[in-house]
Formats: sequence, structure tokens, C-alpha cells
Amino acid sequence: MTTNKLLPYGLTLIRVIVGIVFLAHGYQKLFTVGIGGIAAGMGQIGLPLPYVSATLLSLTEFLGGLALILGLGTRLAAAPLAFAMLVATTVAHGAGGFFLPTGFEYALTLLTLNLALILTGPGAFALDNVIGATSALRTPDISGAGVRPQQQTA
Repeated sequence: MTTNKLLPYGLTLIRVIVGIVFLAHGYQKLFTVGIGGIAAGMGQIGLPLPYVSATLLSLTEFLGGLALILGLGTRLAAAPLAFAMLVATTVAHGAGGFFLPTGFEYALTLLTLNLALILTGPGAFALDNVIGATSALRTPDISGAGVRPQQQTA
């Protein structure tokens, strides 16, 4: 099996772009539309406790997006974002078909990307790598750089 030395950089690209998308959506929910406007929409589609749900979703998207951009707690940040996109895919957009503007394709894509980040970790250029996240949350060395060739003895 060969390793792809560019894989950590590809993961970084995915992590940062997905983080920007969530940070922007969370910002919009918090500071443009407002929690009340988001709660009204959630109430219309039948989500329970719409004000609480709107607050949790807005903060999850804003703070989770920031965490992904920084690569800080990547797997922990991606999990609630994936859950939010699961709800968006099934509840908010499920009846709208596959294609946008009413369909679930965008939410499904974000769900899948967050699941990929949970499985793979942050890639390169992440604070997780600098601070030495716990082994359960740390990205395994897939580059081969940390593996030393064995020396043969005569």
C-alpha cells in the first residue's frame, strides 16, 4: 500500500473551506437574521424547542466553523456539525428533493465532509497537531514521515 504525501494537505483544504462555510452561516444566523428569525423558521418546520434549537445551531455553526478553520478539536467540532447537517438533510430539506434550492444536496455534502473529518482528522497545519491532541483524537501519521526504515543487521 502506498501513501499519498499530499493527503494531509487535501484534508487541510477540506477542513478550512468547510470551516469557512460554517463560520459564515453561523455568523449570518447570529448577527444578520438573528436567533429569533432562525427560531421562527425552525418552528414552522416542526422542530422542538425552536429558540433553544436555533441558539444551539447558530453557536455550533459559528464556533464549530472557527474550530475547523484553526484545526482545533477537529473531530470534536465536526461531530455536532455533522449532526446539524443530518437534521438539515432529513428534516429541513428532505421533502424538497435532491437538488437546490429546496433540496438536500448541499446539506448532504456538508454532512459527508464532516463525517470524513471525523474519520481522518485535521490534516496538516492544524492546532491539533501543534498541541498534541489526545491519541483518541489525534490524526494518525499516514504520510510515512514518522516511520523509520529498519536497518538490516549482517
